[in-house]
Order: sequence, then structure tokens, then C-alpha cells
Amino acid sequence: MIDRGCGLSLSRHCELLDVSRSSQYYEPLGESAENLALMRRLDELHLAHPFYGSRQMTRHLRREGVVVGRHRVRRLMRLMGMEAVDRKPPTSAANPEHRVHPYLLRDLAIDRPDQAWCADITYIPVSQGFFHLVAVMDWASRHVLSWGLSNTMDSAFCVEALDAALRCGTPEIFNTDQGARRLRAVGRSPAPRSPKGCAPPARAVPWTVAAATWTTSSSSALALAAACGAR
Repeated sequence: MIDRGCGLSLSRHCELLDVSRSSQYYEPLGESAENLALMRRLDELHLAHPFYGSRQMTRHLRREGVVVGRHRVRRLMRLMGMEAVDRKPPTSAANPEHRVHPYLLRDLAIDRPDQAWCADITYIPVSQGFFHLVAVMDWASRHVLSWGLSNTMDSAFCVEALDAALRCGTPEIFNTDQGARRLRAVGRSPAPRSPKGCAPPARAVPWTVAAATWTTSSSSALALAAACGAR
């Protein structure tokens, strides 16, 4: 909104836009190497103890000899979108205008390739931070059809991964959760062929199978991506 080459001073710009002038000089800093190492350890502890909140995380880290306060741990957990897994009150209410797709996999025997595909997104730690990973997998054969890495949580790399998978074939059912980016990828994909059915509201999310696959097969690819950078 502020064009520094138009001839107006920065003070006049801020006055016309009714914004603080000091905010235009501030450049946010990324997380320090110490915080990145702490975030990696928090991620490992969360996978091993998903019921840990910020207090238990802090106590565990202190037992390991890490000098850290609870408020710092809580801030980093919030930054990573990490919270304890436990029962919560049913406070979420769906938007009545939101389209709910039928769950096409209920009581369906999946026993052949291209009968159903699944896809999901997760984040993975690398040497200088975190990448977002999307994977499209054939449910019956457990074959990873395509995958993509990005350092931004947008829909472009999801569309690219779906287009690459559709070049391998066309599924009868494409199963994801109801995340906006995954559904947007289905709707915006420019590939000439598209899945015949969409079954987003899966209860048993197939990412557990995909995650197990990636744990054993993608370490070298992720190390290469961490060294070269991602889009």
C-alpha cells in the first residue's frame, strides 16, 4: 500500500493510511538457531508423548538439562500449531452453508488400484526450520503417486502434486479431510482428468499409512530438499 517511489514522504503515507509510522521500519526476525533446535525437540516429544501440554513439556525439557521457561515453550508450541491431545468439549459448530461431501468409502471394500486415492498435508522439520509435505497415495496398493514440498502453506504445491498424480491415472474416489487447500486443489486442478468422486469427511484419516511410508522412504529426498531449499 505504501509506494516509496511516488514522491510522498513516509510520514504522509502513514498519515493518509492511518497507520503507525514505526510499524513501517520494523522488520520481523526469524527464530534463532536455539529456538529452532528447541522446536525440533518439542516436535519429537510431541510425537512420543502427544498428551503433553506446555507444563509437562517444560518439566521434561528441564529433566534433560534444558534451561527453558513455560512461557517460551508455550509460545513455540503455538507457533507450531501443537497442543496436547485430549478430550475437549464439543464447541465447534459447522457452517450450515458449507458443502459436506458424502463419505463414499463407508463399508466399501478397497481391493484394486485406482479405486480410491488419499491425500493429506503435514509438516516436517529440516535443518533450518520446517517444510510442508503433501502426498497423494493409492489406498489399495499403498503406492505414493506424487508428493510435494513447500515452505509456505498455500494451495499451489497441492495442485501440482494432484496434477502429477493424475498423470498416472484417474481414481474413482479421491479421499481427503475437509481442509480448504486439499478441496481447492481438486477444484482448481487444470489436469484434463479429475477424480470421479470426492469423499472428504473421513474419520480414519489415511495419513497414518502415508506417514509410515514417508518415515522409511523419504529421508534422502528430504535431506536433499533441506540442502537445496524448496519453493
